[in-house]
Amino acid sequence: MISHGAAYRANVLEFTVDQPKISADVLLSAMEQAIDPMVVIDEHNCIIFFNAAAERIWGLSRAQVMGQNVSCLVPQADRAQHDSYINRNRETGIGRIVGTSREVEFRRANGEYVCGELSISRVQLDETDGIYYIAVMKDVTEQSRQRKILILQNDVLQALASDLSVQEVGDQLCRRVDGFVPGGVAALMTFDEARKVVVTSSPGMPARYRSALDSMQVTPEQIEAMRHDPGCSNTVVWDGYSSLARSLGLVGCRSSAIISRSGQVVGIFALYLRDDEPSQVWPERVVSTCMPFCALAIEQNETRQHIAQLSNFDSLTGLLNRTSLHNIIERLIMRGGDSQFSLFMVDIDRFRDINDALGHVNADRFLIEIGRRIRALVNDEYIVSRSGGDEFIIVVPDCSHQRAEQFAEKLINSIAKPLQVGENTLSISCCVGISTFPENGPDSESLLSLADAAARQAKEDGRGLYRFAGHEKNQVAQERLMLGSALRDSLAKGMLNLHYQPQVETMTGGLYGVEALSRWHHPTLGNIYPSRFIAVAEDTGQIEAIGRWSLQEACGQMVKWDRDGVHVPTVAVNLSAVHFRNRALPEYIANLLKHHNLTPDRLTVEITESVMMDNSTDTEDVLHAIRRLDVGLSMDDFGTGYSSLSRLTRLPLTEIKIDRSFINDFEQDTNAQAVTMAVIGIGSRLGMTVVTEGVETEQQWRLLEELHCDVMQGYLFAKPLPPAELEKWFRERQEQGSFLIPTKV
Repeated sequence: MISHGAAYRANVLEFTVDQPKISADVLLSAMEQAIDPMVVIDEHNCIIFFNAAAERIWGLSRAQVMGQNVSCLVPQADRAQHDSYINRNRETGIGRIVGTSREVEFRRANGEYVCGELSISRVQLDETDGIYYIAVMKDVTEQSRQRKILILQNDVLQALASDLSVQEVGDQLCRRVDGFVPGGVAALMTFDEARKVVVTSSPGMPARYRSALDSMQVTPEQIEAMRHDPGCSNTVVWDGYSSLARSLGLVGCRSSAIISRSGQVVGIFALYLRDDEPSQVWPERVVSTCMPFCALAIEQNETRQHIAQLSNFDSLTGLLNRTSLHNIIERLIMRGGDSQFSLFMVDIDRFRDINDALGHVNADRFLIEIGRRIRALVNDEYIVSRSGGDEFIIVVPDCSHQRAEQFAEKLINSIAKPLQVGENTLSISCCVGISTFPENGPDSESLLSLADAAARQAKEDGRGLYRFAGHEKNQVAQERLMLGSALRDSLAKGMLNLHYQPQVETMTGGLYGVEALSRWHHPTLGNIYPSRFIAVAEDTGQIEAIGRWSLQEACGQMVKWDRDGVHVPTVAVNLSAVHFRNRALPEYIANLLKHHNLTPDRLTVEITESVMMDNSTDTEDVLHAIRRLDVGLSMDDFGTGYSSLSRLTRLPLTEIKIDRSFINDFEQDTNAQAVTMAVIGIGSRLGMTVVTEGVETEQQWRLLEELHCDVMQGYLFAKPLPPAELEKWFRERQEQGSFLIPTKV
């Protein structure tokens, strides 16, 4: 090698490093034996030095490169640009690639891809000599690949946390893989219910090849083979299609079956290759890295669909539940124009007797059959729901009075047919109440209430009857006006008050906090339920005043408790959606806390799902501003509306509350347990505290404890209490050493 470097040595002669001087031969020998590849080029860009490490990394011998232009070491696509950089530096002393290090990717002589860290230095011994360049290359292939693996993992985890669909996650993953594997074309494939291939994601796949794979039938034998050996998935996605693939520029494939945590084959991740690289280590590593993340994305999608099914449908009959029905009715109302529909409330006569006589199992079969009979009468335009118990609700669009009468008679006659349940033949009858929009009310609650009242009237008049809702619209409006006036007067006179319901830490037995709940006792009207007067407050524009009063009252009460030695960690106050459109709310809260000398962590503001789904800039800005104060943000009644996981990740929530509707029959309802477990898992992964409302039995408590729910709230521990009774409850539990003590009835 020293002889090959003679021309360079003649110019170098000697380098000085203090004393004594080191000969060029010694220097060149050291460069030859260096661990890192080194290349020297002369003033003509020709290679005059190429050490043994350089031979290894490029897979070329000295004889092949000495005297050649350095561009022979550079990928074909980059040669012109590389030459321009060197020439510019030689002429001006300025250049992007000289005096810095950068990562480059190239191919060895055998076609294998290598990633290196390249540093180029300019050398000029004196002003009369030529300009030389010394290039030092460090092989960083493994480090680069490890970094790419981490990027892949991080991308997928972020996509999963953002509530993206399987296709969106797959598209993101495949694009990243296509960029990381030279000549790579990644594809995520799933199976439909008939075990046919669905190319879910593959942005770079040729359309003809995608069409060939889509709807390809996978046999049970192939599924079983892939379950035992995921790598044999190539027989499905390559062996029968290799000729077509090669005609489209795809020369190879590395794939793996996607195995779920339960051991089921749920799809295939494939990496098609346009370059016939001798080593397949990197493509195989990428495929093995992506496979479990694809499984996670598919499982998350299935879980999301299952939760949606459980949240929106009755688990027994498969019909829509009451919450979904409410939302659908509200959407029908919001259509405006000449929109009209009728709502039919079906109430089975003597169902309690049937339930007691036949037992729960047969009673469930009975309800399932009633649901089938109703569905047999309707078409796709009708909306059918089971409201709970023995109540079924049907919404019929564009329904005239005459048509409503005819449909009610069909319902009664169909349900009245004898029904065989086990060894019992039952004679059934039902009553139907009918309300109509817009005639009988402006919202779903009014329509449902009136239909229910009409059904009760039909039942009082006899069996097998139907009744229309009375014309009570004016009466309802007058009642709201009267309540609105009384509420304004009571608020001004301080006749509203707050009760506080404790929230208890499941694992420690400590007091987590309290929720402040508004109560109104009117001297002549008596106790008025919050669900009634809050709606009136919203209709009459008083809801903001009630919210400000609640915040003031709750903060003042926290100070009183502190003074009396009753330390309540935090108080949660419910605010309506309208509050969060007011940009002055964060400043109001900050001033209130300062006035009462309370730290921000002593207050939590509860929002509803309607607030969470409000996409207005004002609402999001207000929520973030409140959280920046260090005040907690809790989403109340999670799961009762159209919750969005992506909104959960974007809003600065600290807490989610599982609605009490999921806890009813929690002990026997495995679906409710599954939903609750899923919500607890979501909250935990997002770093949020999960509070379950409506805990009323010790069995519910134990189940929630097993599911690792953070906090419980409900009548099992205490009902909402006036301040003095809450203080008494606190001291009694404090003396007993735990707040996890059921209340004696």
